[in-house]
Amino acid sequence: MTAESTVPSPGGQPREYGSSSVSVMSSRETEGGFRFPAGQRRPTARRASWLPLAAADAVAALLAGQTLTEVQRHPLLLVALLLGVLALNARASLYRPVPLPSLLDELPAVCGRIAVVWCALAAACAAFAADGALSARTLALGCAVQSLVGCAGRGAVHWRRRRALARHPGAALVVGPAGTAQRVAAAFLRHPNCGVRPVGVVSDLPAGLGGLPVLTSGEEVQRALIQNGVRAVLLVEPPSRRGPMLRALAHAGCELWEVDPDSPSYDREGGHTLAGFACRPLSVGPRRAGLGKRLLDVAVSGTLLLLVSPLLLVFAAVLRLTDGPGVVFRQERIGKDGRPFTLLKFRTHRPVDAHEAATRWSVAGEQEMSRFCHFLRRTSLDELLQLLNVLWGDMSLVGPRPERPYFVAKFSQTYPGYAARHRMQTGITGLAQVHGLRGDTSIEDRCRFDNAYIDNWSMWQDICILLRTAAALVRPTGS
Repeated sequence: MTAESTVPSPGGQPREYGSSSVSVMSSRETEGGFRFPAGQRRPTARRASWLPLAAADAVAALLAGQTLTEVQRHPLLLVALLLGVLALNARASLYRPVPLPSLLDELPAVCGRIAVVWCALAAACAAFAADGALSARTLALGCAVQSLVGCAGRGAVHWRRRRALARHPGAALVVGPAGTAQRVAAAFLRHPNCGVRPVGVVSDLPAGLGGLPVLTSGEEVQRALIQNGVRAVLLVEPPSRRGPMLRALAHAGCELWEVDPDSPSYDREGGHTLAGFACRPLSVGPRRAGLGKRLLDVAVSGTLLLLVSPLLLVFAAVLRLTDGPGVVFRQERIGKDGRPFTLLKFRTHRPVDAHEAATRWSVAGEQEMSRFCHFLRRTSLDELLQLLNVLWGDMSLVGPRPERPYFVAKFSQTYPGYAARHRMQTGITGLAQVHGLRGDTSIEDRCRFDNAYIDNWSMWQDICILLRTAAALVRPTGS
């Protein structure tokens, strides 16, 4: 579960940067060299509210219920009708903003869910109150009235949104090879009704042709974002080529869209068509972990501390007898958003001085360790005290492993994506560790797995990683 003995990847040794200060994911800075000047307001993506569509569905349900005498006699039916329709539509993402809203596209889904709710109500009435069962006429009339009113309301909301998009299209940047990006940008400019107005192209090399300005540096991109109020980014190349920059743009408040400049359509759910191109939303930021992850941390760490507290006392006593005083090792590590905290471990090695403790990379193979200390490190039992860090909120059970400030400063400048690991709370174990990236393994690979974990976070993924970690403890490979 630890990453202390890892060595740099074979691609080359990290350059020495001395003991420079650490700056990771600060409030005005992101990776890849993109920084917004002090005092400038970041652009924010224009997001349509879900409330008008939900209000249209709610009004339709209430009107349909009020026009039918059988439903009026049972107020609970009206409440169930309202909540059922809202829940099913939310589950189907019918309140999620889309680039070009259209009633005809969602008509089958809306009417189908209305019919499902009415059929469920009729079945419930027949099962629990035979004398109050809904007639076939009531069922058909209720579905028809609610579908008609709901579709009319949603159609009005979509019409207003499309009209606003056509009148005030959002500024956008097109990212990719200059020639392809210029072609896609020209197509969007020929179709202003799609609500997107490209104002520049971001590419490594200028195309040498006419068209929109080509931005080749971070400073030019920042200036374009601020001056044009850019709200969207259209990506016409694989996202993996622009990871740091895309994270910086998302951090700046831009909506990211992956555009296929050649294929006619996507075969994946969630695709849309803009200016004739197949587009789909691209997410590079972490999903919100929030309260659920914290509750899991507190519940599991608190339970484990109660269960293993006798074992911790035994370890402390043995270390005190065999290695002398100072059984708890305290060291500064870098946590979420670059905030330092004090990490706790059982002491298995005594460095010569504080400088060695802060800057020496690998101590796993030290010959002067006692046999008991070797056992603690090989089984990762020296990490158990970090459950206290989890309980206090310094760490999480699952997340990227925290590192010392010296190495964070070094690796952040050497390995792309290393600084982005600090977008989420650091952890005792993580996706990299359960994939064997412990000990003398690649820092570059660890960055990739850690960022993949953050970008695709879910509670179930945390549970799976904890189970795989528990299974790995019975076959320890060393730390």
